[in-house]
Amino acid sequence: MAQCVQSVQEFIQDSFVPLVAALCSEEAERLTRKNNLGFSELVKPFCRLTSEVHMRDPNNQLHVIKNLKIAVNNIITHSPQPGGIRKLLNDVVSVSQPAEGLVANVITAGDYDLNISDRSVKASVPWYNNWKDTLMELNTSTFYSATTPWFESYRESFLQSMPASDHEFLNHYVACMLVVSSGEPEPVEQFLKLSQEQHRIQHSSEYAYPKWFIPNTLKYYVLLHDVSAGEEQRADSVYEEMKQRYGTQGCYLLKINSRGSNRGADEQIPDPWSQYLQKNSIQTQESYDDGPYSVISNKNADHLISDGLDNDIQVDGLSNNFKAHPLQLDHLSDTSTSFDATEYIKTTTSPHESKKTSSGTPHGTCLTLTDHDRIRQFIQEFTFRGLLPHIEKTIRQLNDQLISRKGLSRSLFSATKKWFSGSKVPEKSINELKNTSGLLYPPEAPELQIRKMADLCFLVQHYELAYSCYHTAKKDFLNDQAMLYAAGALEMAAVSAFLQPGAPRPYPAHYMDTAIQTYRDICKNMMLAERCVLLSAEILKSQSKYSDAAALLIRLTSEDSDLRSALLLEQAAHCFINMKSPMVRKFAFHMILAGHRYSKAGQKKHALRCYCQAMQVYKGKGWSLAEDHINFTIGRQSFTLRQLDNAVSAFRHILINDSKQPAAQQGTFLREYLYVYKNVTQLSPDGPLPQLPLPYINNSATRVFFGHDRRPAEGEKQAATHISLDQEYDCESSHQWKELEEQVVAVVNKGIIPSNFQPTQYCLNSYSDNSKFPLAVVEEPVTVEVAFRNPLKVPLLLTDLSLLWKFQPKDFNAKHNGETKELACGNDMIGAEVIAEFLINSEETKMARLKLFPHQTGELHILGVVYNLGTIQGTMMLDGIDPSIGLQAGKFVYNGMSVRGRQDLEIQGPRLNNTKEEKTSIKYGPDRRLDPIITEEMPLLEVFFINFPTGLLCGEIRKAYVEFVNVSKCPLTALKVVSKHPEFFTFGGNTAVLTPLSPSASENCSAYKTVVTDSTSVCTALMSSASSVNFGVGTGSQPEVIHVPLPDSVLLPGASVQLPMWLHGPDEEGVHEINFLFYYESIKKHSKMCHRVLRHTAVICTSRSLNVRATVCRSNALEDEGKGDNMLVFVDVENINTSEAGVKEFHIVQVSSNSKHWKLQKAVNLSEDKDYKLASRERGKLCFKAVRCKNSGENYTFADIVFGNEQIISSASPCADFFFRSLSSELKRTHTQSNMFQGAVKQSFDEAVRLIQKCSKVDLNIVVLWKAYVVEDNKQLILEGQHHILLHTVGKEAYSFPQKQGFKKILGNSDWEDLEQESPEMVFLKFFRPESSSLPTRPTPDQLSNLIKTSLHYPESFNHSFHQKSLCLVPVTLLLSNCSEADVDVIIDLRHKTTSPEALEIHGSFTWLGQTQYKLQLKNQEVCSLQLKACFVRTGVYNLGTHRVFAKLADQVTLFETSQQNSMPALIIINNI
Repeated sequence: MAQCVQSVQEFIQDSFVPLVAALCSEEAERLTRKNNLGFSELVKPFCRLTSEVHMRDPNNQLHVIKNLKIAVNNIITHSPQPGGIRKLLNDVVSVSQPAEGLVANVITAGDYDLNISDRSVKASVPWYNNWKDTLMELNTSTFYSATTPWFESYRESFLQSMPASDHEFLNHYVACMLVVSSGEPEPVEQFLKLSQEQHRIQHSSEYAYPKWFIPNTLKYYVLLHDVSAGEEQRADSVYEEMKQRYGTQGCYLLKINSRGSNRGADEQIPDPWSQYLQKNSIQTQESYDDGPYSVISNKNADHLISDGLDNDIQVDGLSNNFKAHPLQLDHLSDTSTSFDATEYIKTTTSPHESKKTSSGTPHGTCLTLTDHDRIRQFIQEFTFRGLLPHIEKTIRQLNDQLISRKGLSRSLFSATKKWFSGSKVPEKSINELKNTSGLLYPPEAPELQIRKMADLCFLVQHYELAYSCYHTAKKDFLNDQAMLYAAGALEMAAVSAFLQPGAPRPYPAHYMDTAIQTYRDICKNMMLAERCVLLSAEILKSQSKYSDAAALLIRLTSEDSDLRSALLLEQAAHCFINMKSPMVRKFAFHMILAGHRYSKAGQKKHALRCYCQAMQVYKGKGWSLAEDHINFTIGRQSFTLRQLDNAVSAFRHILINDSKQPAAQQGTFLREYLYVYKNVTQLSPDGPLPQLPLPYINNSATRVFFGHDRRPAEGEKQAATHISLDQEYDCESSHQWKELEEQVVAVVNKGIIPSNFQPTQYCLNSYSDNSKFPLAVVEEPVTVEVAFRNPLKVPLLLTDLSLLWKFQPKDFNAKHNGETKELACGNDMIGAEVIAEFLINSEETKMARLKLFPHQTGELHILGVVYNLGTIQGTMMLDGIDPSIGLQAGKFVYNGMSVRGRQDLEIQGPRLNNTKEEKTSIKYGPDRRLDPIITEEMPLLEVFFINFPTGLLCGEIRKAYVEFVNVSKCPLTALKVVSKHPEFFTFGGNTAVLTPLSPSASENCSAYKTVVTDSTSVCTALMSSASSVNFGVGTGSQPEVIHVPLPDSVLLPGASVQLPMWLHGPDEEGVHEINFLFYYESIKKHSKMCHRVLRHTAVICTSRSLNVRATVCRSNALEDEGKGDNMLVFVDVENINTSEAGVKEFHIVQVSSNSKHWKLQKAVNLSEDKDYKLASRERGKLCFKAVRCKNSGENYTFADIVFGNEQIISSASPCADFFFRSLSSELKRTHTQSNMFQGAVKQSFDEAVRLIQKCSKVDLNIVVLWKAYVVEDNKQLILEGQHHILLHTVGKEAYSFPQKQGFKKILGNSDWEDLEQESPEMVFLKFFRPESSSLPTRPTPDQLSNLIKTSLHYPESFNHSFHQKSLCLVPVTLLLSNCSEADVDVIIDLRHKTTSPEALEIHGSFTWLGQTQYKLQLKNQEVCSLQLKACFVRTGVYNLGTHRVFAKLADQVTLFETSQQNSMPALIIINNI
């Protein structure tokens, strides 16, 4: 139970006080009215005695009375009606609200900090996040308790307004004051009239109300004297006459109004009446949002001051002696006896006027502090001299009467022991007693005299004697089965037992329980039962029996009174929270019940407060349905009270939580929210747009796109893919584009990337670098993609959806700042796109793309989105809301309920993690994707690809066209394209535009430049030469950056140009993504944006065609010219194409070589028909002779060996383009590999090693050109292509594309591809030891054996007559050729014998004659011949290759001396003739 201001003893004592009636003459009433007070109101603040009072009990013992209070009331002749009482109580509770600005009360209960105060309305609702910061714990009491002044006001008014009853005398009048003014003509006669009037009211059967304690009521005569206006001498003389007539103890002269009413109010006199008059006054409500309400009162009443029973309503035409009860309802306004607590009449006065009339009326304006003391003295005199002696005398009389009637001993004190010690009669159960609540005792019945005496003792705090009398009366009543009387005696006996000083006996709670049950179930009197509960609960609470108190309070809740049930449930909730182990959830549950009953009783503010306090417990515990119910109720109650902001917040909370409610309920919540929100916006239509809670916006998923949407493909034209919002972000791809842009910018800026370089970002998202302000171009749209999510199960319809922005115009050239303007709709500077309707289905995430069109340079800040939020569900009836008419809006039917609002886009940047300070704290960098800078006009390029293929054979050449269009108003220049795969495409070399296509080439639709050849030139090489500079592959330049050959290097606004583009299918099969980045600049240089780029990703699917392998070997045959520079080139071509591509066969039409040092001379093994075809899976081998070129320099020599009748000029575009591009790519690849594997061995090689290694190097490149015949749609197509093989080393096999050679040696080619798809690629880690770098790298034995090339010249067969001469001598010439570029020392050793038996079996043995060892020195590229003689002794086949040749560089020791092996045996046949 909530903490009360008074202690329980004070509360009970003040609830039962001696009642004194006041009967005033009209003139006396007029005197008091000068102070805006009635007589009873005038004396009310002074009715509590400030000193102790003594009186004697019947046993003549002195009894001390402390803190005695009396009540002086006007005589009311009509009992209050139940409806009026309900109305009064309802108003009392309604007026009493938590005061604003009090220190918050906190109850710490377990894990909860409950804020129970006026702040709870703000503190408990979930949107009030920082409420804990405002809480201050109060350590003034054992429990952190909360006060509930509305409950105390209710309780006080309830006890005061209880009608007098015949079964008890506590609220019967003990005395009557007769008040007359000294200014009347005959005051004494007026006293007589008033005395007669009182007698008539008390003893006439005409008046059943009020009730009087004893027939001989004490009359106290008061002469009221107006000091400022009256004659004091006359007053004194009248008072003297009164004293003679009524005695000094029966009359009093009270002087008031010492101050004239016309005097200024310069003196500040305290106003002790306001707290009494305003406590229950219904007109003194503060001006709440719902406005002041007033009681239904008599139309003729000129004033209404309500104070419990003490309302004085003067009605015209009625004598002052007949007062209408303030709780009596006007018969005009309420003809029935019942009254509904929710029936208010709204006052017509404004809240300001109402407050002025209520709190602005001064009281006691004619009274001075001396007058206050006189009134206080008057009450004390009346109590000491009149009232208490009268009560003491009455108690004695009653005691004597009881003794005489019952024949008992002298005093009840001596009888008490007998009553309590004798054999006790067992009390009957309440259920055994028959219903005799209707039994009435006559007034003189002894049982009632005991009760009367008990009540008098109780009123003067003689609790022990009172308890004895109550106990005696209780027994008598139970014996007579007078249950109403018995219940009353039980109730007061329990209270008397509790109040006895020293607590001689425990509080008999069972007495109260029996009394409550009797009142409620037998007597059907809920008012008396309620009084019992209020008293008992307070007593139990004072004994810390909170559980019992709560049970008692809950037991009295019923359907007959919502207000009572609400108050008792709230107090029960406070009991649960004040227990030793606080029951927080029970507190919350009962607060919810109390709030519900408050709501039914029309107490909206209290209902709201209860729900808010309960929310403190329920929120954040995952009880979403309970939270939803509470928030929904808070929203409705707040709306009813016109607390619209609270209502919006509560409904907002229901919507933004992940609700588990069904769709229909969510729809109801949403419609209520929209309705409330609409009311809020109507109050301030010109105010700022508030934040809407729905739909959710995923801020980090916001994407910003700069530029126009991509054009779709038109027929054969395919637009560049560029970038769009439909593409997913790929980090790796983004990094590649950035590298490409850096590459081309470095080339344009002579190898240096400018410091202010900012990579172009057309699409910004959460993965991109948003730390810098992005650049947008004027007149080009800025598209913002906002990610909306609808958390509800009902669809949301957003209408008039657009962006909210702020723009600061700036001229970047003039450096002039404009004024900042914040606008929500388009104007001359920025155009905004508005989406008329945007539907988000239930629980759907949907993207909205909103555009802005900047028309001026400056700084743009995109703040958020603005829209109307509505629903499209059918109309449904809301409480108190008329159903709206469904409207047709586009394709959606919505119910017309929509509200305008905004949501801000606030994107949190990435967390910083660079410095130590950033790592140890949580700091976030900026995210500026929504703050673009609008720059000056720039050119805008669009690229279209015509006849661009999607599928190619590996190595296939295809011709397409590229169209460049400038769609802006600025000319563009410096057009370049950069790609990681420059070998894939070419725009042709410098010669391509100058050389027209040959007629035959155009007839055959060939992509090559061809000339017709005559038959004599077949199989011999046709020579031409070209420089790599002509094809953009000069030394030092980046092969990836290609200049686009625009006419005049400028593309004017609106102009377009078509250029041919040759494509070369990648050598590896599969799907290839090839990125092109087109770079271009404006003719005018801008400070912010220097260049622009356009992206294109080409996806090419390549299928297998030919697999080409080549080997180069030194030819053993030395030419007659004495030059040993000839080699054999073996080319293996295999058709690995699968039949799915529809390729029938491949024709090898030409093999070309290009090199600075070597050239193909002729084909060696060509078949007679000269038609070189390969069907599926067929394999062929070609052999060519290669010789060293005569010309030296930077030019490459091209040699074409044609197998058909048409020569493809390999030194022209596009054949040479692709060759040079593949050459540069290969050089780049080998360069990076050598950097990887030799990173630690960077020293210059030993010169000898370099020379030896150079011997085995060969720089010969082979181009195999082919045609493929494809059958497609019953048509035969001819495809062309070329493969490149780069031969670097003698004897080492080279391939047309990189191979995994470890597998290739084991498997055949045909099986290799199948395994390639199944086996994962194995990557070996290589570890290098830098220490070994100091050692020179030794050349391999293969490299050493290539220093010297040897050749034996001898007859194949030799005829000799062994009969004539037994020894056969054959001359043999040994040719030695130095292949290196240095002098070489050579040793020829002829003593070597073949020792292996296998060799002896095959070849016979012979002997060299003459010198067996020669030492020679061969100059650079020198050829030397030695004449040798071989000696044979019989016929046979002999191998002459038994000599051993050792070679070393002339200026070296034998470090690298090694044997020079012959490549093949030299066989000679010796015949006998």
